[in-house]
Amino acid sequence: MVEPDGITWRALRPGTVSVDGEPHEIAVVDCGELLLPSGRLVVADPFATLTRANDYYAVPAGRYPVRVTLDETMGREMYLSLLLSSAPEVARAPLVPCHPGGELYPAPDADDEYGVPVDTGVICFVDDEAARRVMPPDETEWYELVFDTDEDDGWFSQMDAATPLRAGLANVPLPLATDGANIILCHSGWGDGFYPVIGGFDESEKLVAVHVDLRLHEALAGQEVDETDG
Repeated sequence: MVEPDGITWRALRPGTVSVDGEPHEIAVVDCGELLLPSGRLVVADPFATLTRANDYYAVPAGRYPVRVTLDETMGREMYLSLLLSSAPEVARAPLVPCHPGGELYPAPDADDEYGVPVDTGVICFVDDEAARRVMPPDETEWYELVFDTDEDDGWFSQMDAATPLRAGLANVPLPLATDGANIILCHSGWGDGFYPVIGGFDESEKLVAVHVDLRLHEALAGQEVDETDG
């Protein structure tokens, strides 16, 4: 199990880093918990690629904390992370998703990876079974009924709100849920693009975290990122 080459990993590590000789403050925001009764974690652009039948990543069923790591100096998101265990994360590797029917995708080539395509500058974590069960049945109505309702309960409005989390982040109940089913929304750092889904593993190679790497510092071409504190 080998970490991707050339990546300075900063998920869940608050403190100060030097980017091209300038200090950048890194913070971690608690986004509450995600209910995952099916153990099928969907990572999607909620406004472009989320449907009632999604690719997913297999994880143990449960309720798990979600954290967002931000570069406060840039005002941009770096990682969206689901924490499956309190065990220390000692290694990372790209994760392989399943098709909606449950068949595992083939292992990627050495220079390739699976992840989430983003067209609206937003990513999400949601349970696959919940997306099938408690989203409105007609996907063509999601924009008016869910995303942009002109009320405070719309997903656009909740992402813009400075509370209870902060602008750009939201922990939102799913529209027809009666059991606490929810979705966690996060701006995607630089915005549209393709971002890998990375697994964090403990010393026994058990999956303990799922991260979306928004490649914030990696995208700063020619700028080296070094830890100076924290």
